[in-house]
Amino acid sequence: MSEPEWWRGAVCYELYVRAFADGDGDGVGDLPGATARLGHLRDLGVDAVWLTPFYPSPMADGGYDIEDHTAVAPDLGTLEDLDRFVAQAHAYGLRVLIDLVPNHTADTHPWFRAALAAGPGGTERERYVFRDGRGPDGGLPPNDWQSAFGGPAWTRTTGADGRPGQWYLHLHAPEQPDLNWRDPRVPAEFERVLRFWLERGIDGFRIDVAHALFKDARLADAGPGQHLDIDRNHLMPYYDREELHPLYRAWRALVDQYPGDRLLVAEAAVFDPERLARYVRRDEMHQAFNFAFLEARWGEPELRRVIDDSLDAMAPVGAPVTWVLASHDAVRTATRFGGGPRGLARARAAALLMLALPGAAYLYQGEELGLDQVEVADDEIRDPVWERSGHTERGRDGCRVPLPWSGSRPPYGFSPAGPDVPTWFTQPAHWGPLTAGAQSADARSTLALYREALRIRREHPASGEGPLPWADSPAGVLTFTRGDSLTCQANLGDRPVPLADGTVLLSSGPLADGALPPDTAVWLERPRH
Repeated sequence: MSEPEWWRGAVCYELYVRAFADGDGDGVGDLPGATARLGHLRDLGVDAVWLTPFYPSPMADGGYDIEDHTAVAPDLGTLEDLDRFVAQAHAYGLRVLIDLVPNHTADTHPWFRAALAAGPGGTERERYVFRDGRGPDGGLPPNDWQSAFGGPAWTRTTGADGRPGQWYLHLHAPEQPDLNWRDPRVPAEFERVLRFWLERGIDGFRIDVAHALFKDARLADAGPGQHLDIDRNHLMPYYDREELHPLYRAWRALVDQYPGDRLLVAEAAVFDPERLARYVRRDEMHQAFNFAFLEARWGEPELRRVIDDSLDAMAPVGAPVTWVLASHDAVRTATRFGGGPRGLARARAAALLMLALPGAAYLYQGEELGLDQVEVADDEIRDPVWERSGHTERGRDGCRVPLPWSGSRPPYGFSPAGPDVPTWFTQPAHWGPLTAGAQSADARSTLALYREALRIRREHPASGEGPLPWADSPAGVLTFTRGDSLTCQANLGDRPVPLADGTVLLSSGPLADGALPPDTAVWLERPRH
């Protein structure tokens, strides 16, 4: 576990705790269940696992509204259960990352309860962003900022006398009040939180909405189009502020005090590649998720442009590009790329493309099984986006459905309680052939593809960091070389193309007569000279 800079080419698996494996039979995934299934990740061949929030939470936003940043939610286990998870992961050679959520708390957090009780002018309110409203009797929000989940980013409080009071800021759900990072008590508390987990053996942190902690001190209006044009995120007065970078340099200095090459990963929705690179300068964070790659549409021109822009932006700061195809916030890849057999074929090809690129990669649970996005029933939807959008956006629940492990019908081995206990979300009836058990016995399965791709990536001398020279290709095709012996060719077009030179190591789909079919990628070994 002491290999220096292990993270530069690491593959990390995102584990959404409540949807991974249920150990106690209540239908909700938990830490003991996850520990029992860690062998799946060992056999898959990843280097690390990232746990989404397991903290006490009222669950207004899937656990990202947190009451206590140094505890475990009772329905997910105990601190001792987390220790056992970490110990087992380390025994398998896996590092463990956890979510740090510093932008906001739950509205049930003791700090926010104290802030409401204190009233205007109380020092407890300075930990959050409380302001008087505009207009007659302060009846309008302090500015025009909009929540990323829809609607205004301000909610008005009610005073002890029952009269309307001040407004508080929440860039997400009203149950997630934003912290004021200019109050010194806030950074001091999160330094304590970081040290708590570092001393417990955690190997790193994924920093939730890392671009949003500091807001424009003047609370200037943001204008129209907020959250609609993501390429303009860095221009919003509540995103990508300069004050972020001294904070992250301080956090980097803190984690560097601990042995084992601990890791900081930015979830920064900054789509300007050069501005994103500022988060991973040599004395700041180690990695930043590449959302431009995740958001790219299927097609050769756009994917090639995103790959080039990403590599060019990271090169001057010496950071690896961190490639992402899916997450707990995104539509599953097979559905996003068209759905059905063609969507799955594209998802498999995209996996080979991503895993051949230089840098690190993050895999979201269930992608290795080729799962599709589930249409969650209206009465099961939990995502706050559903209500905040007036029931026009269904939200992210469809990628958070419990994993299928074995068997031919729900709960597919997810829970020991069997079909009589409802699971976290209802699993679809068509997932029987997609269980991990069924795919383990099928050499042509998506699970087998991922296992073999990760094995080759780990063992091949041309994988990892290094240059990415493009080769001449027909329109619609991406072909690049790694080192002096490895070629990746991906046909993103509509017609078969001649297969590149070399011996086939792995392909995402069947090949025929020396041709690469549409929606297929291949890795080839070239003769060494």
